[in-house]
Amino acid sequence: MGTIAIIAAVILGISFMTFVAFFGRLPALRNTPISFLHRLIWIHLPNSLITLDGFLTGGRLSNSVTRLAHYLWYDQHPTILIFFFLLLSVGEYLYLPHAWPYLSSTHKTLGVLAIFFPYLFLYLSAFTDPGTINPQTHVREMARYPYDFSLFHPGTTCETCHLLKPARSKHCSICKKCIGRMDHHCIFINNCVGANNQRWFILLLLSTAILTLYGGVLGLQIIRAKIQARFPYWSLMPWWTSRQAWESGELDLHRWLVLWSWGLQSGVAMGSVTLLALLTTPLVWGLLGYHLWLVYCGTTTNESMKWQDWQAEMDEGGVYKRRMDSRQREKDLKVEPAWTRWPVEAEQVMVRTDDGKPPRSSHRLPGEGEWEAVWRLKDVENLYDIGLWDNLVDVFSPYFMFKEAKGRGSPVDEREFGRERGRGRRRSS
Repeated sequence: MGTIAIIAAVILGISFMTFVAFFGRLPALRNTPISFLHRLIWIHLPNSLITLDGFLTGGRLSNSVTRLAHYLWYDQHPTILIFFFLLLSVGEYLYLPHAWPYLSSTHKTLGVLAIFFPYLFLYLSAFTDPGTINPQTHVREMARYPYDFSLFHPGTTCETCHLLKPARSKHCSICKKCIGRMDHHCIFINNCVGANNQRWFILLLLSTAILTLYGGVLGLQIIRAKIQARFPYWSLMPWWTSRQAWESGELDLHRWLVLWSWGLQSGVAMGSVTLLALLTTPLVWGLLGYHLWLVYCGTTTNESMKWQDWQAEMDEGGVYKRRMDSRQREKDLKVEPAWTRWPVEAEQVMVRTDDGKPPRSSHRLPGEGEWEAVWRLKDVENLYDIGLWDNLVDVFSPYFMFKEAKGRGSPVDEREFGRERGRGRRRSS
């Protein structure tokens, strides 16, 4: 088991480190062992090494490593994209020659499709514009979503692009541009995941998850068939083996592992790729599940971080909300139906205060009525969650409702969006 054990340990270690790197900063995993490991690996350990290098070399080595790490993680380059492409193609090159003769016609057809779609969606994710906001697309992106007066407020200008920031947008420090409905920057596609390519990114995760699971299961079936052809009493799992084989001494745990090793090493390339597929499958399915959960909740990775910051503020006290001004709402609705296609308008405005007390009446803040303390996120309206079906439509057909809205009237001048706008309750489509 030496060679196979080493391969499995390396693959499992890489998968675990990748899991910690991706999920360690998620709000849902704060104050968990995963979050602790993320801080240990990515914050405390590097800081300790920097301190040690400062004592030994005056910081020269750590400065060089820091520049390289900054380039790899915070500059736009195709290194990780090429690595991901090679991981797919080299793995298939090692796997298929040995597995192909054992596959039926049905599995050959399904296998070709399973191999093709990750490449297709990788290309679409990497080379589709994610929703870049520039002077040519600014009007369209401003019309995509209203402001919710909780996470996104009107009148904010991007300090880099010098354009008014549309709701749900974010400036990417890696791509050096603002992206509409920014989710996150993905190094595996060397591109941001935004309004225009999020559907391709989710389909990339889905097709890759199916490929790894399908390839891993097929590999296990081929290995099992090879072992059982010579040792009929062997089973994939030890508890599936007949009691007679164990009682007669034909099979024990050591022999079961030795036969496993023999099956894997009879085709080391395919066996290694099978292990890689099986060990990375939970990671890929986990990423897919997380992004589908975000779609279900009507939010993005970027917004989930913002909501978690709000929850931290609520835990300390000093977060208040009140209903929107009905007079301002009626004024804005004269413009909104012809401009934005979103079927919901904000019903509340939310603010935080430094002293933990409600805002004073002298503060000119939007809304009307008394300020109400907020302690839980579930007491706050998420303007961008309009139900599972409409959330899916918004992700997979981002211009569907926008085109419908354009037919309701002529867009107003873009300067209208420099004013405070877009507050209200659910409108009929």
